[in-house]
Amino acid sequence: MAKQAERSESTRAGLVAAARELFAERGYAAVGTPEIVDRAGSSRGAMYHQFKDKQDLFRAVYEQVQQEIMAQIGESMAEVDRTDPAAALKSGLHTFLLSCTDPERIRISLIDAPAVLGWQEWRALDEQYGLGLVIAGLEQGIGTGVLRSDLAIRPVALMILSALGEAALFIAGAADPETARAETEPAIFALLDGLRAG
Repeated sequence: MAKQAERSESTRAGLVAAARELFAERGYAAVGTPEIVDRAGSSRGAMYHQFKDKQDLFRAVYEQVQQEIMAQIGESMAEVDRTDPAAALKSGLHTFLLSCTDPERIRISLIDAPAVLGWQEWRALDEQYGLGLVIAGLEQGIGTGVLRSDLAIRPVALMILSALGEAALFIAGAADPETARAETEPAIFALLDGLRAG
């Protein structure tokens, strides 16, 4: 039983890896399931055992990308001096915006995901992966007296997340994503500075 589960997990991981490469290279619409199966060294039957359809496989790829980005953001925030939660939040925001210049992330998360998953599911997954980190950063800032405590945390966190979503789309759509990121980051930081106490 354990070996079967291990094989199943290995098959799933191979399909996700193959799909991720292909989606990043050419985009969701230009990639067919036979090509994914072939690159993964798998079979159509195995793919449909693991995933309902190509969209379901894309969802798994998107979630993997999101998990990796959230891990990077968490690491960058943890590296900052704990006595300065605002700096930790800025470090996390900087890491997020940098990720928006990565061609794979642009293609999978910012160009294809809204169209493939639909706007509502895309936003719901964005909240699932990003909202907790933003709330944690705000709570730490409020707890140490660095950030204002007179505002409800969830609405503030959702507004920050929405601003980051728009910033990500702006960067992804730019002819020069790095220049767009450099222009966007000070504006995001200014929003955060407006939450400082006193």
